Amino acid sequence: MYTSLFRVLSLFLIFLTVTSCKTETKESPKKSQIHSSTIEYATGFDLIQKENNTQIIVKTPYPNSKETFTYTLGSGANDIKTPIEKIVVTSTTHIPVLELLGKEKTLVGFPHTSYVSSEKTRALIDSGLVKELGKEQSLNTEVLLDLNPDVVIGFSMGKTNKTLTTVEQAGIPVIINGDWLEETPLGRAEWVKLFGALYHENQKADSLFKVIKNNYLEAVKIAQEATTKPTILSGAIMSKDVWNLPAGESFVAQYLKDANLDYLWKDSKGKGSLSLSFESILDTGKNADFWIAPGHFTSKEQLLESNPHYAEFTAFKNDKIYSPAIKKGKTGGTLYYELAPTRPDLVLKDIIKITHPELLPNYELTFFEKLE
Repeated sequence: MYTSLFRVLSLFLIFLTVTSCKTETKESPKKSQIHSSTIEYATGFDLIQKENNTQIIVKTPYPNSKETFTYTLGSGANDIKTPIEKIVVTSTTHIPVLELLGKEKTLVGFPHTSYVSSEKTRALIDSGLVKELGKEQSLNTEVLLDLNPDVVIGFSMGKTNKTLTTVEQAGIPVIINGDWLEETPLGRAEWVKLFGALYHENQKADSLFKVIKNNYLEAVKIAQEATTKPTILSGAIMSKDVWNLPAGESFVAQYLKDANLDYLWKDSKGKGSLSLSFESILDTGKNADFWIAPGHFTSKEQLLESNPHYAEFTAFKNDKIYSPAIKKGKTGGTLYYELAPTRPDLVLKDIIKITHPELLPNYELTFFEKLE
């Protein structure tokens, strides 16, 4: 998936209305089920271990959904048979999860393979082991059916998608992954446990998440040792003179809070993005110490070509602009969009290194680079 900090996900796929291994309900799972869940931070799914099967309960399959989907993994006639041996995923954010579990070789198809940044998975693509499936919104059904994967992992902006309905009708299970709708960094990362269940690698997935969680929480503690609290500007004008930036209750704002920073729009409402005028941003953020993630721009020259008034910001004058959009794979995919949801600990450390460099003297930036 090719997205950005504030685009939060314009490429999302698929929601299927009927499947033999999926149950739709209008109500939340029973409390007895929730009590048996092993999920700590994610709010969009539960993982229920039962005697003869495992249930994946996706509570937020698409924005504003009132439906809950239950996928049963087991040996029953209508269950998804596991451990799976062949998989199709539809977002680059799923690639690092497969690699962390050591299951990247089970990937047989992917839409827009040029977006994949990982060298390990790129090698599989280049060798012909991962087939190109076209665009996310109109997958090449013929190729996908020929691949005959054990499961397709999709994501959805709404209720219908004819392409994957066809896939389901052909007997290939589809699971809707709602990780991108999580509202906290650790909530997003915890979806590794869903993939762990598919491969019978629950213990490994639990251990991976535990390491990421502990690293993240340790970074939060380190940030609290800072003796200053720099002010933060974010976003940029993306279209029609409207400046888009994270709302105060968004997962991006949570990163800035956890890094012990003063995000100037921290008190704004909303979990997505804000759309404000340039004048409003200039009035509030002109003297911000740092400008983190200036949209899709990758140089100061690009900023000025787009709008010469960007030069009025103190962070521009002082060369304090940092972007995650610069580091790309060899075919143009952006590392941040692929790996960041799975490794929020590294995102947080990057932000701490940029704004409190004395706290992480030996750490090197993973995602962000300074705009030159």
